[in-house]
Amino acid sequence: MVDYHANNQSSTGGAQMYMEPENDWDRDLLLDPAWEKQQRKTFTAWCNSHLRKSGTQIENIEEDFRDGLKLMLLLETIAGERLPKPERGKMRVHKINNVNKALDFIAGKGVKLVSIGAEEIVDGNAKMTLGMIWTIILRFAIQDISVEETSAKEGLLLWCQRKTAPYKNVNVQNFHISWKDGLAFNALIHRHRPDLIDYDSLRKDDPVTNLNNAFEVAEKHLDIPKMLDAEDIVNTARPDEKAIMTYVSSFYHAFSGAQKAETAANRICKVLAVNQENEQMMEDYEKLASELLEWIRRTVPWLENRTQEKTVNDMQAKQEDFRDYRCVHKPPKVQEKCQLEISFNTLQTKLRLSNRPAFMPSEGRMVSDINGAWHTLEGAEKGYEEWILSEIRRLERLEHLAEKFHQKAAIHESWTDGKEAMLTQKDYETSTLSEVKALLRKHEAFESDLAAHQDRVEQIAAIAQELNELDYYDSAKVNARCQKICDQWDTLGAFTQSRKESLERTEKQLESIDELYLEYAKRAAPFNNWMEGAMEDLQDMFIVHNIEEIQGLITAHEQFKSTLAEANKEREAIQAIQAEVQKIAQSNGIKLSGANPYTTITPESIDGKWEKAMAMVPLRDTALQGELNKQNSNDTLRAKFATQANTVGAYIQAKMEEIGRISIEMNGTLEDQLTNLKEYQKTIMSYMPEINTLEGYHQLIQEALIFDNQYTSYTMEHLRVGWEQLLTTIARTINEVENQILTRDAKGITQEQLHEYRASFNHFDKDHSGALMAEEFKACLISLSYDVENEKQGESEFARIMSIVDPNGSGAVTFQAFIDFMSRETTDTDTADQVIASFKILAADKTFITAEELRRELPPDQAEYCIARMAPYTGADAAPGALDYMSFSTALYGESDL
Repeated sequence: MVDYHANNQSSTGGAQMYMEPENDWDRDLLLDPAWEKQQRKTFTAWCNSHLRKSGTQIENIEEDFRDGLKLMLLLETIAGERLPKPERGKMRVHKINNVNKALDFIAGKGVKLVSIGAEEIVDGNAKMTLGMIWTIILRFAIQDISVEETSAKEGLLLWCQRKTAPYKNVNVQNFHISWKDGLAFNALIHRHRPDLIDYDSLRKDDPVTNLNNAFEVAEKHLDIPKMLDAEDIVNTARPDEKAIMTYVSSFYHAFSGAQKAETAANRICKVLAVNQENEQMMEDYEKLASELLEWIRRTVPWLENRTQEKTVNDMQAKQEDFRDYRCVHKPPKVQEKCQLEISFNTLQTKLRLSNRPAFMPSEGRMVSDINGAWHTLEGAEKGYEEWILSEIRRLERLEHLAEKFHQKAAIHESWTDGKEAMLTQKDYETSTLSEVKALLRKHEAFESDLAAHQDRVEQIAAIAQELNELDYYDSAKVNARCQKICDQWDTLGAFTQSRKESLERTEKQLESIDELYLEYAKRAAPFNNWMEGAMEDLQDMFIVHNIEEIQGLITAHEQFKSTLAEANKEREAIQAIQAEVQKIAQSNGIKLSGANPYTTITPESIDGKWEKAMAMVPLRDTALQGELNKQNSNDTLRAKFATQANTVGAYIQAKMEEIGRISIEMNGTLEDQLTNLKEYQKTIMSYMPEINTLEGYHQLIQEALIFDNQYTSYTMEHLRVGWEQLLTTIARTINEVENQILTRDAKGITQEQLHEYRASFNHFDKDHSGALMAEEFKACLISLSYDVENEKQGESEFARIMSIVDPNGSGAVTFQAFIDFMSRETTDTDTADQVIASFKILAADKTFITAEELRRELPPDQAEYCIARMAPYTGADAAPGALDYMSFSTALYGESDL
């Protein structure tokens, strides 16, 4: 009996049980008459296609199998095996015995017989006879069909779909109405034998012509008998599925040889596609690495340029250019560097998964080379920023000193104007004694004034010297002016000494002297000099950088103001001397000739300078208070930056520690880990506004020329580097999980295995560094039952394993290398031998292959890829144009060179 509802299972003899899932015969139901007619014709033709090999055939399917003789002969023909000797008697029992022998043979092939007995066949039951023949067809013509991990009916349907996919108006979805217009039959023939069918001449609206054309071509050229009737198929709403399947299976077996070639071509296409994708990724890496290194090469000389500018404004322009580089030009390069490392890691993972040799970038383009160049860039960047700030400070001091120099020089030059002429005149030669004595006293007052100006000259020389030491750009002009002042000062000294000697020679002849005038001159000169010094100090420019410095200036100014009362008393005393002169002259009726003969300082000039100095005091108060307000504002800005910097710094530190723990303690599926890491990355990126706020404070601090901050130890550079390291660490952790997913999917590793590997790795990673030292790795292998104990053989095996997981000899094994090793040990991969075997099928078992065969069996781009890279075949059996596919296959896996 045949059971059409039995599941696939193994029989005691090891043969596979066949399952017929749909449209089976029922003992109590009748077949659709149209279907029964189609089945009779199809099954009869199918049986005859095999019986004719034994020199016989059947005419009536239910009558000719009744005695069991032709049924046994049919089974022997299609199975290629001998059945028990049939009984030749004419009695019913002989016929039943023969049919039972045939049914037992069918059951022995793994088919569970249910509902079909020998009596029904002997009695000529058409329904049961057709059911039995369908069972035979399923077992011997359809069951063994296998296409891309599908078999039997599904495999046959998938085969039809693959073969007819490129043809218009053909859409095979089943074994009944999809075949009614005849185009699918013609497409199958044309796909394998395009010389037999003119497919473009067929019309979908002419199914009878299409069907007859396919049936006639198949019978004439493919030795497939005509099993169907075109009119029956067209006139039936739903052609019989079993009849169609039976006829289509004949096409499958006729073209089975071509199917093997297609399978081989698919394998080669898959291998070549992987190789082409890897080569593209290598080219992309080389291009991106070259561009990034070229950018660094161009940028570093700019950052190392120390060409000095002449003014603060010019240096601030350089500072603005540097800020633009930091905020605009560098961030995209940081992303490119991160992406380059991710691409390199992904490529190496794909190469390991596809059993290809590791990728070695061109010389100078390794990830370590890029990191080294990047380190050089950041070192130059830090040095350039420090240089800019120091240059701004230097130029500010230079400008202040130059202004101070020119101010003091102008005052001194104003004072010396006319002094040479005064000292060289010979007025004493014609003066009276009193006049000469007056001239002598006047000269003594001048000497006092000259001595008072000695400090100013020394200050001018000291400032000029400092400008020279600080490399002031206009030092030549300063030196010339300073030299002129010093030369003039020496000349004044010589003239003063000469006039003094002349007056002293004349003094013996002079007796009268006006003591009051002399006293006035002696007191007025230093007081006048003091007032000029005070006015100079009140107008002096100042540059401070913090509150303490401005408080010092304010304190000094307050001390100056506290001396004004005593200075005013001195002024009143000097003015009292002049008043006493006037009083004496009036009292004694003396007519004064004019100005004091001993000094040019008049009471009016003293009062005028005093009023001018007093007017400068409140202006100085206002200027100092304004600078104090500015420094208070700067201190507030320092506090704001420090508060934000301390918050951001603590956040970055906490997140760096947190991502370190996450990378070690992650659990759940890899997809869950990847999702959580990406959500974590979004959380980190949401903190970017805080970084931007800090950048804003930093820009305000730089614009305010604030160079120190006592409220925080963080610098903007420190925080920028920390932020970039945090983003890079998260990206690398995500990439590691993505590579683990690639490894798991490509190698068939289960989630449980990955958890086991992670647990073992973490157990021996005592310092949570993310890598195992050699002894830790050995202990881990021993825990996983690897025989690497300390004997000679165990040490040799451990050395072999270390050469795989640590090819660079660093002494440490990363988790990715550990996963790659474990996946390699527990899974299978494509090999060079498998690719060679596939090429051999395409080459019809030859040791070489031709360009024509490659173009016929492979897609155009991959065929040309092989032709361009295969070496000419040089064996003794070489034909013209022969190509060596063996050396090409081994080269794909790094076992030889292309």
